Amino acid sequence: MNWAAANVTTNVAKFLLEQGYGCEVTLVPSDTIPAITSVSENGEPDVVTNLWLNSAGEAYDKLEEAGTMKRLTSVLEPGGIEGWWIPTYLAEEHPELKTIEGIMANPELVGGRFNNCPDGWGCRVVSDNLVRALDLESSGIEVFNHGSGETLASSMGSAVTSQEPWFGYYWGPTVPMGKYDMTRVDLGEYKPDVFAKLQNADTPNPKVSDFPAAPILTSVTTDFAESNPDVTEFFTKMSFQTSTMSGLLAWQDENNASGEETAVHFIQENPKVWSAWLDDPAKDKLTKLLGDG
Repeated sequence: MNWAAANVTTNVAKFLLEQGYGCEVTLVPSDTIPAITSVSENGEPDVVTNLWLNSAGEAYDKLEEAGTMKRLTSVLEPGGIEGWWIPTYLAEEHPELKTIEGIMANPELVGGRFNNCPDGWGCRVVSDNLVRALDLESSGIEVFNHGSGETLASSMGSAVTSQEPWFGYYWGPTVPMGKYDMTRVDLGEYKPDVFAKLQNADTPNPKVSDFPAAPILTSVTTDFAESNPDVTEFFTKMSFQTSTMSGLLAWQDENNASGEETAVHFIQENPKVWSAWLDDPAKDKLTKLLGDG
């Protein structure tokens, strides 16, 4: 997939499969819907990792129902994280800001501003509806709609670097969530039915729900799973903590590294993690290649 976390994931898999299992691996640049469409029409690629289930939607569900694809694991745990956040130093200084009620009662402590998603993003619809449901602006908090993901990220970075207040939407795994220590604001209980309505821009009277974790899968074609049980077992075990991936992306950004270089960094620094994904013959090969760590 054409985002940084997916690039790192696939390069980690490529190295371990080539060096441990003797596979010939081809990485095919793609995106969620094109990848799913390709599997539907051509039976390829064999493996789709970093598949955001909430973006794939019915197109992916139909492939599972038809027996064409099989989900193996959540490649990120607990998955993609979304929410409204404040810097942890702010939460430690003012614990009442850990809840949305505390923020609305003390708008000056978060700088009187909510940093919203750019127009056109799915999170913008949800956040706009939450702003309405909470009547956030009545508490004295200005909603600032960012023009791009870059300005949203830079607003967080600038505030945290200066130890100033910041309050807004963000998600992970991403570079900023790896670089900066942020605390998620408690918006209350996650309510699936309510959240589904928050995703509709035309919802007339939205209610409040927290964001769910977004499942991010590794799936394979059933043909591939049947023909390659050892590699399928590897992909079943390959999973990263979302916080670990955010940290890798931050390292990549700080070192101006490629996805391949970041994968090598992960492999060098985390032998106990990836060795648990391998069968014994593959583990032996990589131990001889890399040493025992």
